Amino acid sequence: MPVTYERLDQAAVITFDNPPLNVFGQAMRAGLQAAIAKARVNRPERLILKGAGRAFVAGSDAKEFDGPPLAPQLNDILAELIDLPFPTIAAITGPALGGGLEIALACRTRIAAPGATLGLPEVTLGIVPGAGGTQRLPRLIGIAAAVDLIGHGRAVPAKDALKLGLVDIVAEDPFATALSLEAEVLRRAIAPDHRPAPTADAAAIAAAHTQANRRAAGQEASHIAIDLVAASATEPLDSTLLRERAAFLSLRHSAQARALRHVFFAERAAQSQGKAFPAPSQEIKSTVVVGGGTMGAAIAYALALAGLTVHLVETDAAGQARAETNVGKLVTQGAERGAFADETAFRARLSFGVGYDALPPADLAIEAAFESLDVKRVIFGALQAALPASTILATNTSYLDVNQLAEGIADPGRFLGLHFFAPAHVMKLLEIVRGDKTSDATLGQAFALAKRLGKMPVVSGVCDGFIGNRILSRYRQVADLLMLEGSCPKGIDDAMRGFGMAMGPYEAQDMSGLDIAYANRQRQNLRNRTDIRYVTIADTLVEDLKRLGRKTSAGWYDYDAAGKPVESDAVTHVIYRASDAAGITRVARGKDEIAQRAVLAMIMEAIHILEEGIAARPQDIDLVMVHGYGFPRWRGGLMHFADQLTPAVVLSHIAALAEADPLSWSVPALLRRLLAEGRNFDSLNSEGSLA
Repeated sequence: MPVTYERLDQAAVITFDNPPLNVFGQAMRAGLQAAIAKARVNRPERLILKGAGRAFVAGSDAKEFDGPPLAPQLNDILAELIDLPFPTIAAITGPALGGGLEIALACRTRIAAPGATLGLPEVTLGIVPGAGGTQRLPRLIGIAAAVDLIGHGRAVPAKDALKLGLVDIVAEDPFATALSLEAEVLRRAIAPDHRPAPTADAAAIAAAHTQANRRAAGQEASHIAIDLVAASATEPLDSTLLRERAAFLSLRHSAQARALRHVFFAERAAQSQGKAFPAPSQEIKSTVVVGGGTMGAAIAYALALAGLTVHLVETDAAGQARAETNVGKLVTQGAERGAFADETAFRARLSFGVGYDALPPADLAIEAAFESLDVKRVIFGALQAALPASTILATNTSYLDVNQLAEGIADPGRFLGLHFFAPAHVMKLLEIVRGDKTSDATLGQAFALAKRLGKMPVVSGVCDGFIGNRILSRYRQVADLLMLEGSCPKGIDDAMRGFGMAMGPYEAQDMSGLDIAYANRQRQNLRNRTDIRYVTIADTLVEDLKRLGRKTSAGWYDYDAAGKPVESDAVTHVIYRASDAAGITRVARGKDEIAQRAVLAMIMEAIHILEEGIAARPQDIDLVMVHGYGFPRWRGGLMHFADQLTPAVVLSHIAALAEADPLSWSVPALLRRLLAEGRNFDSLNSEGSLA
């Protein structure tokens, strides 16, 4: 039974038992309601609610949200729990999230184990708490703290929950403590519904709305949840509970909620894909990183943060000194944030050296050097000679051919790409690039490493730019065409941020440096190709004006002393001159048309990536774009958004663009096939295969 009820002397115990995390579905709700009915008849001295295994209740079953509400409803059950005439205690071990925390909030006393986590993450799924969370939590911890947790969908550890007043006691054994609590202590405990309404806090509510706009512009659920928390201070509890429930039921079927659930389940699928490959016989413990620049230093720090030993290699003493400085800054920042407990022990996992003559044995070596095929081949030749034959060799290249890099490796089965995203210690995406000869055992190790690092793993085949950077290149190309034909960098950036992108393409280039994209275009020799429309504006900014972005205080924008971007007359002059040279009469486009054109270009390239087998399934592309490139999570990722448009609409738009500009647009055969078969992109997710 997923819910059991038993008597222990004068106490009664309700146990949630739905392994592994006691996720709450219809059967669990019915079981809880039946158990409450038994308790009402038995009238125990105290009623204790606990979870079996390693969780209290880790939330509601999100799979139910796609269908109609199934009786009984949790909000009705918790109203019954609130009204019981005897003390109720939540004994919390592990996660108490979403509906799980709402169950605990309906109890009079909450006792948590030190390892417990508590939170209401509903807004991350495009909904709001639907069983009293927005109303009961503020009555316990106040408006400011409640809106912070609910508006962000944030969870807190037990010690922080105790400070907030969310739990009453932190104990190693919450159940034993619940059994032993003195009757007088229980008598004084009051359920949130019977406590005074919280004091209104307009400043906290306004700040929460501002943060929600900054964190996920365009996402609706956070703002609705914030307003519900605000209402807890000024409106009757009965009416706000009804209002909360109505908002929950309305949002669960919204396009944003469906999109966010899609990403949630895609993430779970990605994290379980490692099961398709052999489990490592031993875990990676020691690593070598080649290159101590911004990326290499961040990779080294991320590896050390996961408990691995790291030896960072540079070419000379000056390079080693720079690497030590780069890593040292990250360690100092991590210590200030409390990222690790013992800074001395953390630094002991890091070592630095020049050259390859005295490398320590390592389970994994990652190259993070300059994007040059020749440079990287020399590095891997040296690593192969200096390290054991069992060492996994990985390149962090963003664009180069992994198969060509593997050509000099005696055992190419141990070679692959591990494409981290900047900053590598923060960004969750890890593209695992599978070469033609990469072994399944090596891929198994890569997935295990991703899990240890807390990364979101996505397997990519070999092509220029893999999944993400290939789509990014196409995105930038169409943005340049829009600029050539009548738009401006700021207009395009504004349009894409309005769509929900974290940054526009030109402010993002200024952040990373125009020289990086320039070097890649030079490598591809795009300027001399006749099968594409090539826009030279960015090349002119780099070659003639030496504008490299924020690092030179001049890129697509000018930057004042405070680093604020300002539209540049010099850039505008280059744009207009390029339009004149191309014989183009500039026509301004609205934000919606700009965003549509740019997103269609990304969709088109992504479909080609699927056709070629570079990505195994559309949801992998969604994860790459959400976790690596700032695509709005609440739109579900690129391919989910394409399904929202429908393949028919996508085909119609791309076909029209291809007719007008066949050098820049083409209709993928896969798109025509899906339309002919009456299928969408999501139907391909069950077909993808990694093995």
